[in-house]
Formats: sequence, structure tokens, C-alpha cells
Amino acid sequence: MKLKVIKTKKEYQTYLKWVEEMFDKNVSANSPEGEELQVVLLLIKQYEDGHFPIPYPDPIDCIKAKMEEKGLKNKDLVGIVGTKGYISALLNKRKPLNLELAKIFHRQLGIPAEILLSN
Repeated sequence: MKLKVIKTKKEYQTYLKWVEEMFDKNVSANSPEGEELQVVLLLIKQYEDGHFPIPYPDPIDCIKAKMEEKGLKNKDLVGIVGTKGYISALLNKRKPLNLELAKIFHRQLGIPAEILLSN
């Protein structure tokens, strides 16, 4: 296969079909075909990133999910973020998520900054 940047949906479909064939053959990553497969996967990713972008999740929903994952309640953030009432207002989207709070949630909950700053 002659490799080139994917520019059309038809080229994209052709590359996807070829990748499927290589997966069916179970090619080794270190073989020449395996090396070519890795390059094709990068080309496919580049095309998909440009044509099928995935939006970031809502920052507040992400904070709530992380809190649930870590078993945290609103009261656990008192003193770190603010009062219980302020935390409640923030998580119910009545108060804005500012840069300082985004930094705190990034450090405390490990949420990527891109998500917290996406809105």
C-alpha cells in the first residue's frame, strides 16, 4: 500500500478495510507489515481527529463523577473549595467554575485541565 495523508472519505474507508485485513492476518508489530500498519493507524487517527472530533465532557459533570469515583461528598471539599453552600451552588451550576477552582480540582481530583477549562 502506498501511504499518503487521508483526504477523502473513500481513502479513509480504504485504509480502514486494509487495517481490518492486517488485524485478521495477525501481523507482528515488528514486521514490515506491522510497521506499515502503525503508520496507517496514525493516518487514520489524524483523519478522525479532524473529521469526527469528540467534545469534552461538561466540567461540573466530570467533577461530580470524580467525586463519586473517589467516594467524596460535598462536605469533604469544605475548606478546600469553600463553604458547603458554595460547593453545592457550584455543583448545581449556580456558581461559575473559575480558574482558581479549576486548579484546585485538577490537583485534588486529578481531572485534566483541558476538561476543566473547556467551557
